[in-house]
Amino acid sequence: MARLGKRQPADTRGGPALKRALTTPLLYFFILGDVLGAGVYVLVGQVAADAGGAVWVPLAVALLLAMLTAGSYAELATKYPRAGGASHYATRAFGPFAGFVAGFCMLAAGIVSVAALARGFGGDYLSAFVTLPVGLVAVLFLALLALVNARGIKESTRANVVATVVEVGGLLVIVVLGGWLLLRGDGDVARLGQLGTPEKGAAAAVLSGSVLAYYSFVGFETSVNVAEETRDPRRSYPRALFGALATAGAVYVLVGIAASVAVPTDRLAESSGPLLEVVEAAGGVPTRLFSAIALVAVANGALLTGIMSSRLAYGMARDGLLPAALTKVLPGRRTPWAAIAVTTLLSMLLALTGSVATLASTLVLLLLVVFLIVNTAVLVLRRDPGEADEGAGHFRAPTVLPVLGIASCVVLATQIEAAVWLRGLLVVAVGTVLAAFAAVRGTAGGTDRGAGRDGSE
Repeated sequence: MARLGKRQPADTRGGPALKRALTTPLLYFFILGDVLGAGVYVLVGQVAADAGGAVWVPLAVALLLAMLTAGSYAELATKYPRAGGASHYATRAFGPFAGFVAGFCMLAAGIVSVAALARGFGGDYLSAFVTLPVGLVAVLFLALLALVNARGIKESTRANVVATVVEVGGLLVIVVLGGWLLLRGDGDVARLGQLGTPEKGAAAAVLSGSVLAYYSFVGFETSVNVAEETRDPRRSYPRALFGALATAGAVYVLVGIAASVAVPTDRLAESSGPLLEVVEAAGGVPTRLFSAIALVAVANGALLTGIMSSRLAYGMARDGLLPAALTKVLPGRRTPWAAIAVTTLLSMLLALTGSVATLASTLVLLLLVVFLIVNTAVLVLRRDPGEADEGAGHFRAPTVLPVLGIASCVVLATQIEAAVWLRGLLVVAVGTVLAAFAAVRGTAGGTDRGAGRDGSE
């Protein structure tokens, strides 16, 4: 009889498998492209409003905090290289109830993020070229991304490589412009040491700024859901993950330094396009060019988050936490078309209703809940040998990393406003209720449900 508890999920390797097509370089660009997403183009101004002129400090702190949880993901992704990510890890560690809650939080965050990016694509950046209804643009944009996603993981990640090069190129232009301003004597180096605001001391400024900056690094969660589609994930994944985070961290810190040197803190904090402020201050680069780069960044972030959401839904369905229909894959391309269709439709609905803005601020809180579960799960699963191939090992993070990762989630959560907590807890409550229904259904169905999921009917 199925019940809640530390039940191991059924072995589903007999079911339809996803195609292993990702090499280490493709995975590296996948992670880098997701981390260096649309957020960086608005992030600097928000961090400056909270932390003051020393924007680079909370960016560096956020990188270190992200590395802690990344260690847990590297261990679990190489130990269990399967789609499903945090949901699958929580299921193995704590049972299907916790797995459903973790997966639901991540899935909700992903779907909302894609919807928000779709609306962002149809907003001010696009209006630099053409003015169209935001809702119409969002729907067409999401439909196109779904087709790219369904065509294949290799095609999606190859498109990501091109987009990532464009994104990084745009950010490097900002770094060069900041250096140029300094050389011609128009920059202000003194702002780099101004930490804190009239309302906050230095410590509080670092913490609150780090919460905003932390969100910019959490794209690595997306990558664990494509570990099953990676060639030799136990070798490739840690290299790609830590390499991409280190690259993104270096770029972010340099962009923060350039923006702070080039633009007065108050002006930076008030701008919704802070990097455009740097371009305007330096001159020589058309602002429409930067709008185009921002559109590429938004599209790339939406594509990668859409891949994550669909693979997570597929993995949860394969673990029996969502309807089995979501495990359907295209016969030739082996992509989860049903999960892609459902997650895309939900994102379209959110984009059209305009409720994305009220949910977007809960993303960090939802991710902290997920990361808290993952950092705990890696410790609980230390005695489990995992799913290693014959003679293969897996990455093992030093025990201190997940412990510090748990602490970092708690500390960052204390910096989130009460209104955001209320919205986030409502989402978690919905996931908890749905998890309870799933548990009751599983108990009523008995253990023979697992047989159907692994193809042994």
